[in-house]
Amino acid sequence: MNQPHKTQTLYVTDLDGTLLQDDATLSGRSRDILLELLADGLPLTVATARSVASFRPILQELPLKLPVIEFNGAFLSDFSTGKHHFVRALKPHLVADILELIRAQGVQPYLATYGERDNLFCPPSQNAGMEWFVKERQESDDPRLRLVDDVQCGVAEQVVCVTLIGDEAMTHRVHAELSSRWGAMLQLYHWPHDSSPAHWLTIQDVKVTKARAVDELVHRIGTKDCEVTAFGDQINDIEMLSSADRGIAVANATAELRALATQVIGSNTEDSVAQFLRRDWADTAR
Repeated sequence: MNQPHKTQTLYVTDLDGTLLQDDATLSGRSRDILLELLADGLPLTVATARSVASFRPILQELPLKLPVIEFNGAFLSDFSTGKHHFVRALKPHLVADILELIRAQGVQPYLATYGERDNLFCPPSQNAGMEWFVKERQESDDPRLRLVDDVQCGVAEQVVCVTLIGDEAMTHRVHAELSSRWGAMLQLYHWPHDSSPAHWLTIQDVKVTKARAVDELVHRIGTKDCEVTAFGDQINDIEMLSSADRGIAVANATAELRALATQVIGSNTEDSVAQFLRRDWADTAR
């Protein structure tokens, strides 16, 4: 007699403001819960705006076997090796136009690229937010870091993300201009960064979303019937939570995300994601 088919589950969580504490660390309590669940076969991965190089030191104790989603979906990568299963980069002609527009503001952005390896081209810092960012990358011994006088040297590679850091007025002007000229071709996120003293604007190909990367991961897993449960807190999680079977917002999430979520749990500082996973995985196993 055939056994009834059981829907497989995939859990996908954002990191900063969701799984991680406010200081961008994984609490001991969450770590212990996740280690126990992963050992029991929990199908968990992460979807973050970070790179593997920046979050591997934070999650290094976790044996994440599924590919992870970097740069909001620009990369689907192996957690342990950093090898990319796919790369979604900006069109080269768009990169040239974007850099010209930003240079007109008297500033330079950061370029995250992929060639023979991952690189992060960093120009001289021009404000406190940029100083914070470079210091944070240096303290983390980020192997991608390339301190350069001009980021133009990075455009020969595949540019997966252009990041502008500065005051709200300047970043807002650039955001508005980019939206007006090439909005249909770009994925733009503009927000006040929680940790750095500045506003951030990230510029990527329009197809770069966490939701698309989750779909690609499900396809690669080869599961016809997969229930996705996603966790998030910010604007770059909206599409992922909206398209998931269950979109879970933490209590500290934006009002927009809480409104569209299927469920709101406790805050990121209360180990809420890990505790939800423990309860839900126990129910799934019954």
